[in-house]
Amino acid sequence: MSAPAVRLPDLHPALRLLDSVTDGISVQLAEGALCGADPELHTGPDAFTDEPADDRAAREQVAKEVCAECPVWALCLARSLRIRPESGVWAGFTAAEIGELADRFPQNTAVA
Repeated sequence: MSAPAVRLPDLHPALRLLDSVTDGISVQLAEGALCGADPELHTGPDAFTDEPADDRAAREQVAKEVCAECPVWALCLARSLRIRPESGVWAGFTAAEIGELADRFPQNTAVA
């Protein structure tokens, strides 16, 4: 039986988004996700804050570097391919890049 998913307080939209990413992943793995240290790095500012393109590109690059060192990278990638997020950086990929990967490798495709 797996441990319950971590429930984070509803203090910030980034924390709610992080919670949705870790839903179904054991507490130990969720606590190991490096994005938890600074969730806004991966999600960006809230929807009411304008983020200049250069700032966004720099933030996403740093988030991708954090993901490259994350011990739960593979679980995050698998989850992001299933849920196809609309924003943020997941397992070192932007939401748009995750969408492209998901289109190239549909869920029912066998891997040799």
